[in-house]
Amino acid sequence: MPLHLGPFVRWRSGLVLTWICLFSSGFTFIGGEHSATVTHPLPAAFSDLLPHFLVEPDDVYIVKNKPVTLTCRSTPATQIYFKCNGEWVHQDQHLIEHDVDPATGLPVMQVKIDISRQQVEKIFGLEDYWCQCVAWSTTGTQKSQKAYVRIAYLRKNFEEEPLGKEVALDQEILLRCHPPEGVPPAEVEWQRNEELIDPKTDPNFFITVDHNLIIKQARLADTGNYTCVAKNIVARRKSSSATVIVYVDGGWSEWSKWSPCGADCTMWRSRECTQPTPGTGGKDCQGLDLQSLNCTSEQCPQTASGAEDVALYVGIVVVALCLTLLLIILVLVYRRKKEGLDADVADSSILTTGFQPMGIKPTKPENSHLLTIQPDLTTTTTSYQGTLRSRHEVAGKFSMSNGPLLEPLPNGSHTLHNGKLPSDPNDFMNRLSSQTYFKTLPRDNVNTSYGTFNFLGGRLTLPNTGISLLIPPEAIPRGKIYEIYLTIQKKEDMRLPLAGCQTLLSPVVSCGPPGVVLTRPVILSMDHCSDACLENWAIRLKKQSYEGTWEDVLQLGEEVVSEPYYCQLEAETCRVFTEQLGRFALVGESLSMAAAKRLKLLLFGPAYCSTLEYNIRIYCMDDTQDLLKEVMQMERQLGGRLIDEPHVLLFKDSYHNLRLSIHDMPQAHWRSKLLAGYQEIPFYHIWSGSQRTLHCTFTLERQSLSTCDLTCTLCVWQVEGEGQSFTLDFNISKDIRPLDSDFLLMDNCTPALAGPSAFQIPYLIRQKICSSLDTPCPNGADWRLLAQRLKLDRHMSFFASKASPTSVILDLWEAQHFHSGNLNQLAAVMAEIGKQEAMIFLVSDGEC
Repeated sequence: MPLHLGPFVRWRSGLVLTWICLFSSGFTFIGGEHSATVTHPLPAAFSDLLPHFLVEPDDVYIVKNKPVTLTCRSTPATQIYFKCNGEWVHQDQHLIEHDVDPATGLPVMQVKIDISRQQVEKIFGLEDYWCQCVAWSTTGTQKSQKAYVRIAYLRKNFEEEPLGKEVALDQEILLRCHPPEGVPPAEVEWQRNEELIDPKTDPNFFITVDHNLIIKQARLADTGNYTCVAKNIVARRKSSSATVIVYVDGGWSEWSKWSPCGADCTMWRSRECTQPTPGTGGKDCQGLDLQSLNCTSEQCPQTASGAEDVALYVGIVVVALCLTLLLIILVLVYRRKKEGLDADVADSSILTTGFQPMGIKPTKPENSHLLTIQPDLTTTTTSYQGTLRSRHEVAGKFSMSNGPLLEPLPNGSHTLHNGKLPSDPNDFMNRLSSQTYFKTLPRDNVNTSYGTFNFLGGRLTLPNTGISLLIPPEAIPRGKIYEIYLTIQKKEDMRLPLAGCQTLLSPVVSCGPPGVVLTRPVILSMDHCSDACLENWAIRLKKQSYEGTWEDVLQLGEEVVSEPYYCQLEAETCRVFTEQLGRFALVGESLSMAAAKRLKLLLFGPAYCSTLEYNIRIYCMDDTQDLLKEVMQMERQLGGRLIDEPHVLLFKDSYHNLRLSIHDMPQAHWRSKLLAGYQEIPFYHIWSGSQRTLHCTFTLERQSLSTCDLTCTLCVWQVEGEGQSFTLDFNISKDIRPLDSDFLLMDNCTPALAGPSAFQIPYLIRQKICSSLDTPCPNGADWRLLAQRLKLDRHMSFFASKASPTSVILDLWEAQHFHSGNLNQLAAVMAEIGKQEAMIFLVSDGEC
């Protein structure tokens, strides 16, 4: 039994149309279990019509994860379906509506489908996702236009952001902006001080078709912060603000009339810098604002000296005598106070009397003396007594280049021996490399220091790298002699497993041999490049095991005092306390996008240029001294020279790349051969820290060989981050500035120092200080107050865990002040603590 329908019939999924018959008296749909017949007869004039579309699908964008709907409507139509990317859409996904046009009586069909983000993302390659509607009638079929379905987005990074400028009044200003990539393309608008700029209301502004802002004639009111705003249906992005300063250079007004001739036969005139008045950083007027001129004899009034002049001269003489008398009194008082101060210093000086001869005789028996006698090192084996003086006073003594050793003798004195270290450094390196745990030891004598040490300790240093190893006294057991090395591993040779937001913050440093017995921790000092804000970082010390794997041995801020490792993070240096030698590195993991690394920016150019092309190389590297040394040595080999002083840039964990551009060159003499507006270094290349000498090159071309003066501005910035600009102005053929690679590498310290010469504080005085401060004092005048005065109180629990807390504090002081130690300041700290017993710091002959 046919089912008669009214003017509207609607099917959802489940009704499968198998075939359709259209009759002159009506049309019948037969399928599945049901059939439907529309009783409206079709006019004979329309029975042979092709379907045409009343509504065709349009291009749409998927925003985030929200599906989109495509709609198609056709008449006269007996069937209507969608096909997407050449494939028919399953009929269950169609929503079909049937209707009849009341005017013509023709059947009308409408179909809708939903498209999800997942469907679009399944299409790979360059082809866009498209859908097309196909309609049937008794005469034939018709296809609608293609509707493209795209996923809408707007990236965060602007292709080019506006840069700040300082311009003079009435000059034209051009602010560039290239919005982020987006679908659909972003619309751009400009803001000044967060207010929208409308060129229709202010014709002094003009926005070009490529989104740049032009200020036709700079006014003082145009000073402000300009922001480029990009937006589409997905998001709205704002560029970093560009500060525009419109300045006014000052100008003179007319000179005033000459004043009457004065008593000194001089007349004056003046002018003011008010045409215009300098403003917003503009230059002041150049020249004098007051001018004098001698009068002629006829104009000069005649004056005679009288009682008034005599009184003036007498007053001046009296004032001079009073000042002279006052000065004599002050000198006498100062000398008397100084004598009393010297007496106090002689009685209560804690350290300086033992460190340097000061010409003050102590009130001790004749056999007592300060530690000022230098040991005789002229013989192969010598017994000596007396001084263990400051490193600066024993320059060159106990140098480890030939490997001298110190051993204790039963009578309390010490014997100096020549060590067994070979004179050839390659022999030492080959011997170490052949042993079990030294297979990866680099055969690089330039970046390796080594020496032979005993219980008196010493120091190894890699000059110009910021890397050193302090071996405190008593760290090596008495009776033991160790050959110890210190070397830096190039990061390309040593791959650390980094994951996620981790980055290498320090050089990879090796000290060994591993497995030696130490009775107290040594201190390894090395540079790091973090911003030292621990709230933004999780910083870990990694150590390589014997099997070659890297292990976390501590996390800064969560140290356990019972472990053999401890760390102090300073602004630019990391001090690692370790009781086990090995290979170490500092790795950081950012906890927020505020975490930043310090980058060192170095600009180099050729020392000699005989061609039209001139290359400027910009290095962007971690701010550590070892990398600075490496780049300097490499540029010296390339024949380069430093053309500007180094700069530091904070590089944040924001996933944004680093961009570099060059501007403001004199176009008549120079041009850049760079096709793009800027160069870019990918974020991960910098953040990983594994690429040591990242740099990019700008190739400039001068119009003739006679052009030698170069003026330009280099801009280096992280997208949506901090930036720097450098103004260069120099002569490429004869730059006489003293800025050169040697200017930055001034560390000429001895690579290895053994025994007392390696320390600021003499050995026996150090023992006296430790015995005095290690004992707890009820009023706190002990090692705790020393740590507080030296600003080391964050490590109180670590110091307290050691047998001699004072000794560890002094070790850290020695490591921090290797180059700039001031013993007088340390003596002042000791005096503040209240340890004024002079007997503690005087050593008799028997005690040596």
